[in-house]
Amino acid sequence: MDEKAYAQVMLAELYARSKAQFGNAVRSQWFYDGDDCPGCGCQVDAIKSPKGDQLSLNTFIYRKRGVLIGYLLCSRCAKKIHQGARRNPDQETALHAVIEANLIKGYQDHMNSLDA
Repeated sequence: MDEKAYAQVMLAELYARSKAQFGNAVRSQWFYDGDDCPGCGCQVDAIKSPKGDQLSLNTFIYRKRGVLIGYLLCSRCAKKIHQGARRNPDQETALHAVIEANLIKGYQDHMNSLDA
């Protein structure tokens, strides 16, 4: 199974968990499947670790539409997010805002393409 197919399977599991936790606030799911990182625009790559290469699969709830958006980050942005979480637990960084804005735009573009 390739990375994107695996990410889709994992997103389905995260969607089920989100539905259980947030109820009707989460009504659908969508996977941002661009090759570019929604944080910086670079190509998504694996994080090198002693356990092997790892992908950073994340989710964001686009509350206005009730959509759980799954996405992958490049290793650089994933490391920035992890470092920020260690320094300031439970606080979003400026990078979070950039990622969320890019995901919302990507979702809106996707929905507009369906209407065309």
